[in-house]
Amino acid sequence: MIQRDSVIEILSKIIEPDLKKDIVSLNLVEDLKIMDNEIHLTVYVTNPAMHARNRMKEAVVFNLKSRLDKRTEIYCTVKQKTSELNDVHRKILPDVSKIIAIASGKGGVGKSTVTANLAGGLAKKGFKVGIVDADIYGPSMPTMFDLVGERPKMIEIDGESKIEPILSHGVKVLSIGFFTDKENAVVWRGPMASKALLQMFNDAYWGELDYLLVDLPPGTGDIHLSLIQTIPLDGVVIVSTPQEVALADARRGVNMFKMENVNVPILGMIENMSWFTPAELPDHKYHIFGRDGAKNLATGMGIPFLGQIPLIQSVCESGDSGRPAVLQENSSGSNAIHDVVNKFEVQVKLLTNLVSNGK
Repeated sequence: MIQRDSVIEILSKIIEPDLKKDIVSLNLVEDLKIMDNEIHLTVYVTNPAMHARNRMKEAVVFNLKSRLDKRTEIYCTVKQKTSELNDVHRKILPDVSKIIAIASGKGGVGKSTVTANLAGGLAKKGFKVGIVDADIYGPSMPTMFDLVGERPKMIEIDGESKIEPILSHGVKVLSIGFFTDKENAVVWRGPMASKALLQMFNDAYWGELDYLLVDLPPGTGDIHLSLIQTIPLDGVVIVSTPQEVALADARRGVNMFKMENVNVPILGMIENMSWFTPAELPDHKYHIFGRDGAKNLATGMGIPFLGQIPLIQSVCESGDSGRPAVLQENSSGSNAIHDVVNKFEVQVKLLTNLVSNGK
């Protein structure tokens, strides 16, 4: 007869990898039932990724079978402990309230411009904001925040050397562009790029932040999966232009974040380059890439639509000059971006309420 105390003693040797404590002391074991040579139990983990759940199940089955009769049948269900998500935040980025990724299915839709202006708009409203420029192969933030040629300093925090993000326009910025020659291509294989990205989270001192925005590279590749599996994202914003070729990729991006083994909440979609307005005709709108494409896609997929940003020369020039357009006063571009920032803030609050209510 299998003894319950023996099972619990074995399980107490299994460590939850993110929280660095055993699953018994963390109360992550539930519904433990022992019937003849069968053991049924549910174990919770904080990492939502499928691979994390599979590894925990393998650890439970291996440890029980190796210490008990090998003929024992183990029926282990592993689930995500949603109410404990903040514990992971405390471990990896203890003083960051919300980590939000900005993604796009394809390149050239202005994702980095949107990220820079979203960060600038939040900072302008008084929030403490940081940006991780995770676009390893095409970092844009040094240019958009007038930081080309800058190099972060090392500081000592609790006896450890940490990278100090560079402050510009009220936003803390770390970019792979700070550590590479801007004239040369970054030729890295996936694992090397992923390691460099994670260093900007684990080896940097961000301090207290309300928002840490992560400017992802376009597409759905190794860097996205490495980030999702390691960093506890609170949500993702999808950026697209109205044209059909961009919408098809945006749809794939949405579906990736909705996958069971990814499962990152989608805060909403932003449509960039919605129309062109020439400076000499401020009341005219030319929908050169199509009309309301991303707005209709968001509605059709049941996700929030956060607004439209026009294709305006001042927005482009502001990015090139190192001062996001949202910091301008009462221009058509800055007003549109402010509307997006406000809707983004509302969606974050709604998501926070849903999580706190366990939904």
